[in-house]
Formats: sequence, C-alpha cells, structure tokens
Amino acid sequence: MKVDNPQAFAYIMQEEIYLLNKDKGLYTTTRADEQPIAETIPVSETEQSVATVIAEQYAAQPTPVAATLKIPEPIVQTFNNEFNYLGKNNKNFVVLVNYTNEEHIAAAHLTALESILKRKELTLDDVAIINVNKYAPIKLAALAAYFAPTRLVIMGADSLPAGIGNLPLNQPLQGKKTHVLYSFSFDEMMSSNDNKKLFWEHMKTL
Repeated sequence: MKVDNPQAFAYIMQEEIYLLNKDKGLYTTTRADEQPIAETIPVSETEQSVATVIAEQYAAQPTPVAATLKIPEPIVQTFNNEFNYLGKNNKNFVVLVNYTNEEHIAAAHLTALESILKRKELTLDDVAIINVNKYAPIKLAALAAYFAPTRLVIMGADSLPAGIGNLPLNQPLQGKKTHVLYSFSFDEMMSSNDNKKLFWEHMKTL
C-alpha cells in the first residue's frame, strides 16, 4: 500500500509505529495533561522577600469558620406538682409558717390558730397550713398555681415567699384575687399580748 502522507498511518494502523527522523517534523502530538511551561522571569530579592512575607501571613491565618448564632433555649418554668400541707384548703385560705423541726406547725401554735379560725367560723379543713421551711425558697407563683388562694396569711419574715416583693407589716393588702396579711410569727405573737391583739384585729378583716 502506498501512503503519500505519513499522518494517515494513525488511522490505518492501531499498533505503535515509529517514524524515521526525516518524518518526525511533519506532525507533532501534545498530551492533554501537558501544559506549556512559562518562561522563567528573574525576580529581585525585594520582590522575593515581599512575596515570602505575604505567603507566610496567609499560611498563619486560621481557616475562617462560619459564625454560628446561638439562640438561647426558652426557659421553662416548672413548679412543684405536690405540696405537703395541713388542712384541706376548702376555702382557699393559705397560711404560711416556718418551722425547722416540725412537719407542719408546733402543736401549741396549731391550737392557737384553730381558736382564731373558730372565731371566724372556719375550721382546719377550710385552710392549708404550709411549712415553707420544707420548700425554701418557696415561690409565690407556685403557691398561686397550686392553691389559688383568696386569702393568704404570712406568719413571720422567714415565711415570705419568693416573688412577693416588699410587704408592709400588719397592713392587710387587697390584691386582684388575693387578700394578703403579712404579720408576726407565732413565736413573736405568743410572747406578747399586744401582738396577739393586733394580729386578731387584722384577721377579722380577712
């Protein structure tokens, strides 16, 4: 077979072929992965030092991390779902006391309280006596949610619930839903006839 153009061998023969030196200049092949090599241009020492500093600064910088917005989780307020108290709270009448060594109230003080309630035509079943020492600090919101008191008697400074604010001593206050009396503790009252009389005068209006 006579072939006038040596480049035609690429379409006729699948095997590798070897060209004579005189034919190598007729065509050239370039691999796809070969890239032309750029001509090397001399760089001055100043340019080299500047380039080195920039390269080092760039390498020292940490990889930027996308900022994450931390949204605080909603605070869920939870209350005790059970209170240990004396009485049945039939009249939504809550009495707060504070005793370290008693479950509810000292026996002598309970007798005095029952006498006061009787004069108001109430019984122990009509009230809820809560020893706040067992729940310190006890929260007003928890009491309101659980007992729904219409009358609240706080006996002594150490019986004040958290969240009630500053209350005047022995000055009954009428709230939207609850009539509140902040007065003496039983220890303060039992040792003074004047304190007993003052407490009773306010209790009559409750």
